[in-house]
Amino acid sequence: MNWTELLKAEIQSTYVVTEGLLALVDDDTLEWKPSPGSNWMTIGQLLKHITQCCGAPLRGFITGDWGLPEGMDISELTPEKDLPPAEKLPAVQSVAEARQLLQEDKRVALEMLTACGEEGLAHNPTPAPWDPTEMLLGHRLLQMVDHLKQHKGQLFYYLKLQGKPVNTHNLWGM
Repeated sequence: MNWTELLKAEIQSTYVVTEGLLALVDDDTLEWKPSPGSNWMTIGQLLKHITQCCGAPLRGFITGDWGLPEGMDISELTPEKDLPPAEKLPAVQSVAEARQLLQEDKRVALEMLTACGEEGLAHNPTPAPWDPTEMLLGHRLLQMVDHLKQHKGQLFYYLKLQGKPVNTHNLWGM
């Protein structure tokens, strides 16, 4: 198997399972967050992040377009701007919005994967703005799919904490 096949399979399966979990979220729970501790995202914030955490970074790694405002350079972001506290994070206004944004992010992820090509994935050493260590582009992109998987798991536990009837099948799409 090559990088393109691996990444495409991981993208397809991860988005399908994430879409299934989104279907279990109710609009009236978008403000919900776990009560103990601090710096928890609300479900609305988590859904917004989920819709931006894979395709958009793939575009950044492949094209250099990180979606920042004109004149802003990603290397100039401070930790506070790059990773603000949860209460400052944007949120979706509805589950329908999240579903639409997730579909768009999936489209971008697959489009970027196609645009990159196997040669670039297998041979281009690529540092990340947050990690200057050089790593093959294919590995970096796989990390971004893993980023989505991590937040998919977070959504699963949010649903479980709300008493939703979720189980291993929902988490892995079985």
